[in-house]
Amino acid sequence: MKALAQHRHHPLAFLAILLMALLATGGLFVALSPKDASAQSASQADIDAGRDLFVANCATCHGMKGEGRIDGEGNTSGPSLIGVGAASVDFQVGTGRMPMQESGPQAHRKPAQFNDEQTKQLSAYVASLGPGPEIPSADAVDPAKGDPAKGGEIFRINCAMCHNASGSGGALTRGKFAPPLLDVEPTHVYEAMETGPQNMPVFNDNNLTPEDKRDVIAYLNKLDENGSPGGYSLGSLGPVTEGLFAWTVFLALILGCAYWLGAKAK
Repeated sequence: MKALAQHRHHPLAFLAILLMALLATGGLFVALSPKDASAQSASQADIDAGRDLFVANCATCHGMKGEGRIDGEGNTSGPSLIGVGAASVDFQVGTGRMPMQESGPQAHRKPAQFNDEQTKQLSAYVASLGPGPEIPSADAVDPAKGDPAKGGEIFRINCAMCHNASGSGGALTRGKFAPPLLDVEPTHVYEAMETGPQNMPVFNDNNLTPEDKRDVIAYLNKLDENGSPGGYSLGSLGPVTEGLFAWTVFLALILGCAYWLGAKAK
């Protein structure tokens, strides 16, 4: 009995082991989780310049500190930007979607209102508000290092239902749409997958790995290079536009024949 008593564990031993395991797990998570490199690499001068640009151009909708704003009717005039990361700002501002020209169901792509340096500064400031997806490196978006065949398969499974298999875009509901993906910067394609702008879902690294995203970029780049080998593509929107084109030509021929026969009879 005395020997058994000597080997009996203290009542708090299990709790101590559990706490140690939790601490070890948390430490490993912090050590191995991806860091917000954009915020860490940005200089304080960039962050300060970005804050000035933000206050002058973005705070009206997004709040003085990026906390977002709600109008008097309870509608969100601008969402919170805390935690969206540098990648989201680089995409929205770099493609001209922000600042928006007018309120609507979706922001349209247009010429950017800020140059590359200003976009970098705005991204640095918003990244400093809270950790979020970083701007991808040049290696991560290099189409030459991707597999376009694999990227095409990934694209058809995850993206084609909205953007069309040829990347020509398509209509959604309530005035929203999936934009065309041709002639889009590889960095912006990667950022869109990473941040899920507008109506797009987020494809983080658990959904699509960085290699998968690069393969998708390689596929879209191949579409850009190949163009339309069959001639005029009619927007590459499929049988709807092709059928409309055929009916238009067919009806024009019928009307032309009818007019010619009528004129000949006279």
